[in-house]
Amino acid sequence: MLDLIRKYRLVLRFIIIFIGSYFLFSSLYNGFLILYDSENPVPDPITQLVARQSGDLMESIGYENVEVVMHYTGLSMKLMVDDYFLAGIVEGCNSVSIIILFTSFILAFFGQTRSTLLYLFAGSVIIYAINILRIVILAVGIYEYPQYSGFMHSIFFPLAIYGTVFILWLIWVRIYSRWKRQ
Repeated sequence: MLDLIRKYRLVLRFIIIFIGSYFLFSSLYNGFLILYDSENPVPDPITQLVARQSGDLMESIGYENVEVVMHYTGLSMKLMVDDYFLAGIVEGCNSVSIIILFTSFILAFFGQTRSTLLYLFAGSVIIYAINILRIVILAVGIYEYPQYSGFMHSIFFPLAIYGTVFILWLIWVRIYSRWKRQ
């Protein structure tokens, strides 16, 4: 048994750090969501911020009469143009859970402290920005080409964010593996 543990210690280390950090950060985030929940449910502040920034970006690229309002159920933010409902932005759309997944992977391949922390910060900012961009692209796509809304939401939407995370992971593994060879 000890021989197996020694043989696969790096794999076990990766799994333990990945699962442990994912569980820790997810628990902290869920705790934040529970603390933020109230008698009158409203979207959490991060979801509200993502929705507003998506609306601001739409306005900056030339769409007029962009509105971002709370949905009457209070569980999402509505992104609308000319009173046309384009997207309901819910907690799952704010990129926090994706950033937690990204962070857990990078921590499992922890390299030099400064570089790892800088990469975590830069990667999180990139994921957040890509997330806002994908919401805007989806909303514009639905506004301009409503017949493709199903494809855009079920294929493009996940591919954009998970593809970004995957590419960031690949870049990090290449950087990390160079450090290990030196």
